Amino acid sequence: MIMDIEQVMQYLPHRYPFLLIDRVTELEIGKTITAIKNVTINEPFFPGHFPVSPVMPGVLILEAMAQAAAILSFKTKDYAPEDIGVVYFAGIDGARFKKPVKPGDQLVLKVAIVREMRGIWKYTARAEVDGVLVAEAELMATLRDKP
Repeated sequence: MIMDIEQVMQYLPHRYPFLLIDRVTELEIGKTITAIKNVTINEPFFPGHFPVSPVMPGVLILEAMAQAAAILSFKTKDYAPEDIGVVYFAGIDGARFKKPVKPGDQLVLKVAIVREMRGIWKYTARAEVDGVLVAEAELMATLRDKP
């Protein structure tokens, strides 16, 4: 299943400058998602991180992974866009950053559901650029129904 930016925006409440998913290239309900974030020099964080050598902050790479995980969870629960609740981080384990992400890179986010138990979801997440691992983590989140 492929999702363009309009479809992504139906499943995520984030907007500029915090929407970090541009496209979903693969989605297997209940299992995995592959999403893309095109990193450009126009990102609002680059002037301050860092002016001489721009690097995407690791925390935003983790956030991009989490946004991909949220889409996967909503699609797995078969929530319609108008019924969507909110996904909150519950934990991040084993986060490792292997290589800097720079303007012009295409960040490929690969997230897999490990399990869902008592409302807590656990995922493995990887971020790659040109097929090279740049970051990885285990994420935990909770999905709350729309208030």
